[in-house]
Parts: sequence; structure tokens; C-alpha cells
Amino acid sequence: MKPVLVLPLGRPTFDVPYAEEMAASAFKALDGAGVKSIGPRALLFDADAARAAIGAVDANTISAVLLLQVTFTDASMTVEIAKAFPAQQMAIWAFPEPRAGGRLRLNSFCGLNLASHALGRTGRSLGWLYAAPDAAQQKPELLQALLRSKAAATPAFRVAKSSAELAKKADVLAASTGLEAIGLLGEHPGGFDTCRYDQATITRLGGGEVKAFPLAELFSRARAADAPEVKARIDAARSVYAGLDGVDQGQLEKSLALHVAMEGMKEDHQLGSFAVRCWPETFTEYGCAICGPMGMMGESGTPCACEADVLGAFSTLLMQKAAGEPAWLVDIIDMDERTGDGVFWHCGSAPISMRDPNSPVEAQIHSNRKMPLLGQFTLKPGRITIARVTQTGDGLALVLGGGEVIRAPMSFTGTSAVVRFDGGIAAARNCLIDAALEHHVAIVYGEHQPLLEAWAAAKGLPILDLTK
Repeated sequence: MKPVLVLPLGRPTFDVPYAEEMAASAFKALDGAGVKSIGPRALLFDADAARAAIGAVDANTISAVLLLQVTFTDASMTVEIAKAFPAQQMAIWAFPEPRAGGRLRLNSFCGLNLASHALGRTGRSLGWLYAAPDAAQQKPELLQALLRSKAAATPAFRVAKSSAELAKKADVLAASTGLEAIGLLGEHPGGFDTCRYDQATITRLGGGEVKAFPLAELFSRARAADAPEVKARIDAARSVYAGLDGVDQGQLEKSLALHVAMEGMKEDHQLGSFAVRCWPETFTEYGCAICGPMGMMGESGTPCACEADVLGAFSTLLMQKAAGEPAWLVDIIDMDERTGDGVFWHCGSAPISMRDPNSPVEAQIHSNRKMPLLGQFTLKPGRITIARVTQTGDGLALVLGGGEVIRAPMSFTGTSAVVRFDGGIAAARNCLIDAALEHHVAIVYGEHQPLLEAWAAAKGLPILDLTK
């Protein structure tokens, strides 16, 4: 039997010692399960290291490629690895981490999600496992099953349905999104195929023009922001955010100046939403986090998408229009079969009206970059609708589902919600990865699936049920 090439992928911005511990435990589980492996056992943190590991292996000498998604990474190297070994079965093993209320130390599931979408768009089949190394040690058959051949999943699309009454409301909804231009600030990061878009797609969906601006324009506007206006916003924030005086005040001023700049761009260019390249340049070139200002914009009716995700921005605006209240674009970062729930999260960009009244709004710094301003709180209990226009499969579709946010302790720093999905955790998790969905979905409070399905019917989009 030929050996398996195992490549452990990581990012140095996450908790490296913890990631190294997790990788060592995973290799121990593989060895214990009798998996003969080759390849480096040290974390591969960059493209050069990954390419060196690829180049050291003759594809004819291995039976499969197993990626250890130890931390979140973009999908660029995953796609490159897949191209280097086109005839071999490919699998990804991602790892849960405790919901301990601290920083997101690995964000491994989101990396799996991003990778599955990128590989799905290339037609590459994927085996996957989301389990702790100790679970695999107790059940070695998990690892053996992971490495068996697996056919590419076929998303189970269905025809969207609508009543005459809902069709009229859907027409109104469609007309309202067409009036709203999307402001694209910068380009999406490399390896984020989930954030690709084209204007023809947005036009077909009934969205407005995508108006693209370099990040330098946003930064220039922020640097030129009126100092008294920025100070007034800081003073106003003190009545909302606990602990605001405890963050770096110079970086705080820069962050609130970004809010002034975004509001100015919204008014000057008649923008209804933003898709923002939120990292790394806001930290490395400008010097603060934009998460808090993005949440403020969402609260005032201008939803913002991270990582320059234009379709994510459109989807969030669509849901806001359907519900008549703020919507939020999230990462799905955990799916726990033991508790039967998942975690929706972003660094700190949720609209404050989504806050659980039992949870204070805390001023927070970014967990990896250590800069303000982020909002920190858990989301309020209640019914939510989950949706996104997806580019999965052969064309566009509307991902649609529902669930309940339950009151729970804070999972990780930032803004987060613990969600019980309609149809159970396995259905949502399997759909997300097997159907190769994007890593961002939008949520809004209330039950709005019938109206959104009627909108999809009007646009000729099939439905992909996330939670059935």
C-alpha cells in the first residue's frame, strides 16, 4: 500500500503553540490508526514551505493527500496542492476547539469550509473529517474512512415556489435592491474564491451597480476626517461600549475616523452596502480595526461584508430589505454534534440591535492583530433566517434555512451566536461542506424564508436547503 502524503497547514496569526499541539496529536492518531504517511510534520505557514513539501514528493509514490487544516488558511495552497496531485484522493481533517470565551485560536472549520468551496468549483471530490484528534484515537476507523475514495457531492437543488401574494411582495423586494449600489473597497484576498463576483451576476439578481474604490481612498478620507466629528463619535461610543477607555486611544480615533469616511462615501456615491477588504491593510497600512465601524454601518441600515465579498454584501442587503431590520454576514466556525448546535461569528461586526440584553457591549481589540475597535457581545435568543446567493454547482442558487439563536455563554471573543438549526446539526454541516458552499452566510431575525423563496422564484434561482 502506498503511503499518504500528509500536509499540516497553518497561519502564524493564530495560536501557534496550540496549533502545533493539535498537529502533533493528529499525527499520533494517524500513526495509531496504522496510516503510513510521508511529508513534513512541522506546520506549513506559507506558500514557499508548502511548495517545497509538494516538490519533494513524486505523485506516483503516494495513494492519497491528506491536509491537516490545523488553523484557518485561505484556499490558494489547497487548490495548488490539488492540481499537483490530480489522480490522488484528497481529504481534509479539521479540528474543533473549545468554546472557552477567549480568542478564536484555530478557526479550523472555517478553513475547511473555504477549501471545500474552492475545490468544489474545480470539480474536485473531497473527503473530510471534523473531529478532535482524541476522538480519532478512540475510533481509528474515522481516519480510515476519511482516506477512502469519495465521489463529488451533488447539491440537492429544488425549484423555488411562490404564491401570488408573495410574488407581489417579492417584486417590491427586488425593486428595492435595484436602487442600491454596492461599494467595493479593495479586492478580496487571494485564495478567497468565495468572494468572487461579476457585475453581470449582480445585475441579473436585481442589484445595483458595483462601485469599486481602492482602499487608499478610504484611508485618505479617514485621515482627512474632521477631528471634532471623530471626537464626537468617540464620546457617543462611550455610552454604548464598556471599557472604551482601556483600548489604545490613537487607534480608536483611527477606527472611528473610518466610520466617518464610510458614511461620507455612502452619501457621496449613494451606496446601499459595502464589501470591504477588511484585512490586512486596515491593520498594516492604516493602523486599526474596521470591524466596529462596519457593525455601526450595519446598525444604521448599510450592511457591510468582510473580505470584499460582493455577493455577501448583496445577500445581506436583500435580507435587510426583506426583514426591515439589520442583517449580518457571518462565518460558521463550529458545528458540534454533541450539543447539536453551531456557532456563527465574526471578529466584532454585528449590529448592536442583535445583542442579547443580558450581554454588555464591550470594546474589544482584534484577537489576532490586537487593535480596536471591535464590538463584543453575544446575540439575543430568537428565530433567525439564514440565506445567501451562492455560486455553488452549475450556476446561481439561493441557500436558505432557519434556526434558533439560543442564550449561551460567549463562545469566542467578538460577536457570536450559538444556533440550533432546523433539521439538525448534521444536515447543516454536511450541506455546507458537501455542497461546497461559501464561508459567509447572512442572518436576520424573524421568519423570512417564504418571501426570500418567492424572490428566488422571480429571479429563476433554485433553492438549496441548508437546514433540511
